[in-house]
Amino acid sequence: MKRIALLGFCLLLSACAAHTPLPLSAPTFGASLPAALRVERQQGVDQQTWWLVVQAEQAALRWSLFDPLGVPLARRLLEDGQWRADGLLPPNREAQELFAALLFALTPSDKLPASYAPDVWQQLADSQRRLNPHWLIDYRAPLDFTLRQGPELSYRVYALTDNGTP
Repeated sequence: MKRIALLGFCLLLSACAAHTPLPLSAPTFGASLPAALRVERQQGVDQQTWWLVVQAEQAALRWSLFDPLGVPLARRLLEDGQWRADGLLPPNREAQELFAALLFALTPSDKLPASYAPDVWQQLADSQRRLNPHWLIDYRAPLDFTLRQGPELSYRVYALTDNGTP
């Protein structure tokens, strides 16, 4: 009985530890920085719209997620292959996972083999990629794509123009 409980506990712990992988070295970004993106989150019938700004800060990338009123939802710095807090916002695990998936989605195809371990990603078709453990990316254009995390959760992402529209 103790073995079954221990096995169940280990499986639960490993499921919680699964996270979206980061590049092996300094990320290669396929968009010019700073980048302003619109993110439309869809989960079932619930939809939310967010704005995302990605900026280069010396050797780091600053990721700032805002609601449509400009209220910050998440801010993280990616530096030396590690996420760290940026400001006083509480941790937002969903946003951090989204940022890691976006980093993969925004990496140019020719840079993927040098940036990610071969066992964590696949090029499925000209317009699709997969990032393990649970992201599927469908491209319409380099800065217009959908990230899917299972059948219920998706993020439509596209670049904003200077006036804030796609």
